[in-house]
Amino acid sequence: MSDAEHNYYHMTIAGCERDLPICAIDEHLDIAGFVMLGDVELTEKAAAALLKKCPEHDVVVTAETKGIPLCYEMARQGCRRYLVARKSVKAYMRNPIHVEVKSITTDHVQKLYLAEDDYKGLNGKRVLIVDDVISTGESLAAMENLVAQFGGRIVGRACVLAEGEAKDREDIVFLEPLPLFPRN
Repeated sequence: MSDAEHNYYHMTIAGCERDLPICAIDEHLDIAGFVMLGDVELTEKAAAALLKKCPEHDVVVTAETKGIPLCYEMARQGCRRYLVARKSVKAYMRNPIHVEVKSITTDHVQKLYLAEDDYKGLNGKRVLIVDDVISTGESLAAMENLVAQFGGRIVGRACVLAEGEAKDREDIVFLEPLPLFPRN
């Protein structure tokens, strides 16, 4: 094999074969980078496969940015409503509320925001939280906290890939496990 072939992790996701680039997180750990942005085929097929495994829900919620295509497509094929927790306050956002999150793929604490127009319709709704990858669960916990503040009833948590130990969680639905790549 060439060096280039060693820099990718090959896998099949919802019937789609993909080569994920191996990316350094720090001096001890590499991950396989998974980005659905721009991959319409994978987004459509992953959404359909996840919807078959997920409970009934009224609204799908994700965090900005990489989970947006999946969230949209799951809402389009299913409940027809989705919300995106934003990473910054925009001028059009009235009375935003936030939670803090530290993700494996970012080097600093981030904030996730929902605006009043988003969160006022969550009370009593069945909420499905989705993301492209769940690894440490920090982003998931932050979204749960945000949704719970407004009376949303979380009925499920779904992702395309469960990374590392997340594959052993019993509280998430996922399509495929994704290994971590520790450095020696």
